[in-house]
Amino acid sequence: MMRPETVETTPAAILIVDDESEILVALTDLFEEKYNVLTAASGEEGLSILSQRSDIAVIISDQRMPGMTGDGFLTQARRLSSAGAILLTGYADIQAVESALNKGQISFFVYKPWDPETLLSMVAQAVERYRLEKALRREQALLRILLDNLPFGLAFKDEQDRFVRMNEQMASQLGCSLTDVLGQREEDIVSPERLVSLREAQSVLAAGGRDQQVIRLNDADGKTRWHDLTRILIGQKSRETFPGAGPELDEYSVFIDRDVTDLLSLDQRLQQAQKMQAIGTLAGGVAHDFNNLLTAIMGSLELVQELDPPKVPAVTKLYDNAIQAARRGGVLTQKLLDFSRPRHFSCCKVDIVSVLREMQDFVEGSALPYDLRNMLGSESLQAAERLKSVQFNLPSEPLPPVWTDILQLQLAVFNLCMNAHDAQPGDERITVSVYTSARLLGRVSAQPSEKAWVVVQVVDRGVGMTEETQARIFDPFFTTKDTGHGKGMSLSVIYGFINYCSGEIRVDSVPGGGTSIELWLPVMTQDLKQFEAAPAPVVPDNRERTVPPVSPSEKNGQTILVVDDEESVRAVTAGFLRHVGYTVLEADNGADGLALATQHKEIALVVMDVMMPGMNGNEAAQKMTAMKPGLPVLFVTGYTDPGLLPDDARVLHKPYRRSELLAEVKAILPS
Repeated sequence: MMRPETVETTPAAILIVDDESEILVALTDLFEEKYNVLTAASGEEGLSILSQRSDIAVIISDQRMPGMTGDGFLTQARRLSSAGAILLTGYADIQAVESALNKGQISFFVYKPWDPETLLSMVAQAVERYRLEKALRREQALLRILLDNLPFGLAFKDEQDRFVRMNEQMASQLGCSLTDVLGQREEDIVSPERLVSLREAQSVLAAGGRDQQVIRLNDADGKTRWHDLTRILIGQKSRETFPGAGPELDEYSVFIDRDVTDLLSLDQRLQQAQKMQAIGTLAGGVAHDFNNLLTAIMGSLELVQELDPPKVPAVTKLYDNAIQAARRGGVLTQKLLDFSRPRHFSCCKVDIVSVLREMQDFVEGSALPYDLRNMLGSESLQAAERLKSVQFNLPSEPLPPVWTDILQLQLAVFNLCMNAHDAQPGDERITVSVYTSARLLGRVSAQPSEKAWVVVQVVDRGVGMTEETQARIFDPFFTTKDTGHGKGMSLSVIYGFINYCSGEIRVDSVPGGGTSIELWLPVMTQDLKQFEAAPAPVVPDNRERTVPPVSPSEKNGQTILVVDDEESVRAVTAGFLRHVGYTVLEADNGADGLALATQHKEIALVVMDVMMPGMNGNEAAQKMTAMKPGLPVLFVTGYTDPGLLPDDARVLHKPYRRSELLAEVKAILPS
């Protein structure tokens, strides 16, 4: 328990008011050794001093003074100061003393001539009382400030369950004003949900003196909020903890109401982030191995076609089916990689309103831009037609810029709209809105910005989702659609994209009540040109690139070293290169590749896998280029951390086709 501080090292200031100079001199001599003495020859002069000094602890005033009597002076002084007051009088004037007691609130009165020891004792007591009252007022003010600034509701109730103290936060959470609720009983003003909680708490309080519950309530806007309600009966245990508390507090109780919706949401998002990180790590590993398999499958099929093209139509069809399935597998693994560790986004300074307004024009005209059509593939034309029901609510004023990838943002909004369309019957409207927000849940700033985040919201009026479904919607391959109506990757890719942009996704949905999904992107607070200038890694677009046929004579015996720990992939890569006339050397690890590069000075290019046991591709490449400056290296990878390679590295992502590999080689080793 806090106690008022009573020890002060500086001398207390006292003011002596008397029209007789001899009295002022005598009293100054009496008090100046121990106190800081100020004097005034009239009541008016005394009031002037009090208006300028707030540290006067005691006022000693004569009663009979021309112009303003002592009781009149002390009455006016009380409006300026809380100092202790002592009235000096040379005769018995009971009415003056009564007036000074009632209006001037004097501590003592003394007849002249005074007894020095008695007067010193009175002043000492008045000083001590003044300091105690000052410390108490300070403590009360600090507690009031603390009470009003607590981030939760706090109230005290008396033995009849009436509120006697409360902060604004508690009054707001009870849906009342502070003046209306004080003196009221809780059960007379709360909602039915809160009343049930109160009834349950009363029996627990009677048995143990403390009750805590977490209940779900609806706020004034009808939104669900979670409240942690704690009730404590002060009682005997409090007296043991706080010795200053007497038995008169035994029936008083403390009521604490914390809105924990934000904390629960933060905990859920933390769990979601941890789960997604684990899934992402797994997805990256699976994609790496799967890309190697697809490279071997696709490459082997292409080499078989080159050696002996199928002549029977049915075999040709089966061959084409196998090639197309392998290519779709490559697209799928690319989505897995985008979810686990986005690596090919081209982020820049973006005005979201302009981007969405452009998208609105495309949707209303059922004509998507080329880049978006290419990303969506064969589904784009049908999807654009289905999105005519989307309504865009865009602000007319500009919003702060964000740092993001324009194409990925459009793709994210497009996929959210498609999911919303599939989730609602008929032609119900889908709404796309954008607004700014001061903070995310659980984040409080001493200087909050009204535009710290730009939020893109997609709302539908469809079937909604259960809590179990919401917990899984970002998992790769999880879908609520029927078989054949989606692969369940769009939301997981959106999650990876937003996370890459340092944003967050919020989902609000109830069964039968529709769904709201929000993309939160942080406003740019600094110049990010260094990010804009970074070259984006080369990413396969899964379209055939035309490469002129190359004969061995044209290559003049150029030698290429292929280093890959996967034998099947290495065989395909070497086969592609040998088929067009290159001389190929092979190594299954970085150390052996370095040894071959040391022995064969004629090597013109190294095709290097990145992830290999022992010496990885980048380490081997650095040693080779140190030995032979200018030796070009083409890295091939199914999944790699961008930090493993230099910024200017040439990268070909698995699974790659013959045309893509030869296009890269031709770019590095022109004829």
